[in-house]
Amino acid sequence: MMRLLVACLFCLLLPLPGHAQDESQPTGTIAVEDSAVQDAAIAVRIRDILTELGGYSDVTVTVTSGIVTFRGTTLDTASAARLNELAGRVEGVVAIENDVTETTDVVERLNPAMDRFRARLAQFVAFLPLAAVAVAAFLLVVFAGLVIARMRQPWDRLAPNAFIADIYRQILRLAFMIGGLVVALDILGATALLSTILGAAGIVGLAIGFAVRDTVENFIASIMLSIRQPFAPNDTVEIEGDIGKVIRLTSRATILLSFDGNHIRIPNATVFKSRIVNYSRNDERRFLIDLGVAYDTDLAAAQALALDTVKALPFTLESPEPSVWIEELGDSAVIIKVAGWIAQHETSYLKARSEAWRMCMAAFDTEGIVMPETTLRVLGVGSYGTDQETAFPVPPAPQAEPDLRPQDVQASDEAALERIVNAEREELSEDDLLNRETLRQE
Repeated sequence: MMRLLVACLFCLLLPLPGHAQDESQPTGTIAVEDSAVQDAAIAVRIRDILTELGGYSDVTVTVTSGIVTFRGTTLDTASAARLNELAGRVEGVVAIENDVTETTDVVERLNPAMDRFRARLAQFVAFLPLAAVAVAAFLLVVFAGLVIARMRQPWDRLAPNAFIADIYRQILRLAFMIGGLVVALDILGATALLSTILGAAGIVGLAIGFAVRDTVENFIASIMLSIRQPFAPNDTVEIEGDIGKVIRLTSRATILLSFDGNHIRIPNATVFKSRIVNYSRNDERRFLIDLGVAYDTDLAAAQALALDTVKALPFTLESPEPSVWIEELGDSAVIIKVAGWIAQHETSYLKARSEAWRMCMAAFDTEGIVMPETTLRVLGVGSYGTDQETAFPVPPAPQAEPDLRPQDVQASDEAALERIVNAEREELSEDDLLNRETLRQE
């Protein structure tokens, strides 16, 4: 038992194995011969290197048998760690003992910062003339772009309206601003910064575009509508089931004036994607009327009478010619369709159709052509349980002589609406994307 305890105590007294060298130690073989001359040479060489580098005034170097020992303080731990790298590259160094610590002296820590501040201030002062030249070049290029953009020509000639011309001017100003920035950065030697600025601007623009997607869609639709000009001021159009006269096209919406005098505001994105019916683009417009005659009527004679009646109307155009045809066979009448053409800018469409209806009905009454009404057969039950048809005779109403004189069908109502539209356009004429040259004058 005593032998076992002695053996354990002997093992504890043995020195623990350690690392032969760490990563910061020099590598290579250790020479057998060394001398004080070689150690002194190594010390002198390391001191000269530290003197040239600067910042190691408080560091002392001693060399014994090729072992370099550093003592003292440095401004930071990185400078202290660098000593191992420097000493390891000197020939003859066997090992390095680095006892250098980071200084805590406030004055020593602040002096380098003040030196750096003075150096940067001096560099900034020396840089000011070059920066002034770059700023002057930027302002000169931007000013040239503003002067060119303010010119009325050739932008008003190239653009279909003032809105597109203003977009051209904005694009020109932006192009000159980017050009001025490139020139200024080239003078300063910092053109690489331009890609960073443009990349950041692109990311910001993309984020804003997603945030205001509806507004951007309306804006793009406004540009397309102002270029295409699908309608003109005072045109009667139908958009998404709404019918009215066009007042103006703004950068956000299309404004119509209904025939009841109400304003209809439709977003331009909806207008651009919708089916647009323009009733005013062509002066000639066709009206249709339906006439029902009895089944025993001479249909050829009825058609000829209706056609001659429509042709004789003073507001009906000779070309295109009126036409008539049988549309369908109804429950109690044969439906005859009559078509005629008018010059809608002088003739009211609704009044012309109403007058054609009235004159055709008067002509049919004069010629004895019956236009039957819908009739019902009522069946009753007799006393012996048999169905009997009972008739209730209605006395004929007295017939008045039809007035065969055509009435006035001038487009007075449309003219009144056009005056309202023109007055509203004059009040806010600057907020309009339509070409004013297409406005019809009375």
